[in-house]
Amino acid sequence: MNRYFLSDTTALTVRTLRHITRSLDTIITTVLTPVALMLMFVYVFGGAINTGSKYINFMLPGILLITIASGISYTAFRLFMDLKTGILERFRSMPIARSGLLWAHVITSMVANVIALVIVIGVALLMGFRSGAGVLAWLAVTGILLLSTLALTWLAVIPGLTAGSVESAGAFAYPLIFLPFLSSAFVPTQTMPGPVRWFAEHQPVTSIVDTIRALFAQQPVGNDIWAALAWCVGVLVVAYVLAMMAYRRKAA
Repeated sequence: MNRYFLSDTTALTVRTLRHITRSLDTIITTVLTPVALMLMFVYVFGGAINTGSKYINFMLPGILLITIASGISYTAFRLFMDLKTGILERFRSMPIARSGLLWAHVITSMVANVIALVIVIGVALLMGFRSGAGVLAWLAVTGILLLSTLALTWLAVIPGLTAGSVESAGAFAYPLIFLPFLSSAFVPTQTMPGPVRWFAEHQPVTSIVDTIRALFAQQPVGNDIWAALAWCVGVLVVAYVLAMMAYRRKAA
């Protein structure tokens, strides 16, 4: 690893963060979809869905994951544009840590997604979301959301490096946005038909959603938290390895 990795990554992160401050519409766009879904489900469908608790409390964890999925699409887009405009070639001619560019985009994604998550939670509070969770529970929720964001951001790096067009670079996030609808995020899995229920109960979103929901409700998390962590760490490791392989091919 280049001995100037930290300073190089910091400088590159400042550069990418400037792009965020100059185009705040990306954060606004990121929160529009989850907020619109929250409004629609709570005020249109919420009364018809029996979850045994206030519906905004039930569905917020899924909305938070949709927020993350919406946000990481911009990571793929920004990285693709960097490659298309020749930034990588310019950096290759400079004595800087090669992986610093990727980490700069990842850190920027983390910052932008944290801002978006805070906004969405603020809107949820205005809509009636309440939680008696203590400090430790909120820290646990924060940790799971950050780990999920990190894993999905590295996943977004792959299309950012390999996509053939700007449209396909950002389009990979659509299945991730749709995935919570086939989970326990919006309705109990017990109401689903057999094959759909099986898929919903064995995909990563359900374990993450159920863990966050239990923490908010001050209930035991059971084995869900271990399944959630295993999914997040597994996706993170695989995505990181594949992203670095793709980057080395680009930088070769």
